[in-house]
Amino acid sequence: MAYVLNKLTPNLIVSDVARSVAFYRDVLGFTVQQTVPEDAPFVFAIMVSGSVEIFLNAADTAVQEYPAFKDRPIGGTLTLFVEVQGVRRAHDEIRSRVVIVMPLEEKWYGMTEFAFLDPDGYVITYAERTAG
Repeated sequence: MAYVLNKLTPNLIVSDVARSVAFYRDVLGFTVQQTVPEDAPFVFAIMVSGSVEIFLNAADTAVQEYPAFKDRPIGGTLTLFVEVQGVRRAHDEIRSRVVIVMPLEEKWYGMTEFAFLDPDGYVITYAERTAG
C-alpha cells in the first residue's frame, strides 16, 4: 500500500450540537476542544477524552458539505466502540444517566463491555480487555 492511515475521528451528524456537547461533556466526561462558532448556537464541535476525539456536526451544515446525507436518518446503525480502563466504574458512574442497550457483561472474546445511546441514537460501546 502506498499510503498510511494515521487516525480515525468519527464525525457524528447530530440534530442539536449544543445538546450533544452537553451529553458528551457532562455525562461522558469529554472536554470541548473547539466549537463553531464560539458561542451557541453551534454548527460544529470537537470533543476529546484521552486519545479519543469525536466531531459533532449539525445536520443542515453537514448536508451542505456531504449532499449524500440529505435523506439519511441521524443515528443509523453506527456503533462507536471505545476501549476504556475501568469499564465497571464507567458503567456505575453513567448507567443512571444513559439508556443502556446492552448490559455490562463479559464476552466470549475477552472483553467486558456495555453499550448505551447518545441523544441522537448512536450506540456507544465501552469495553475493556479482560483476558489475554
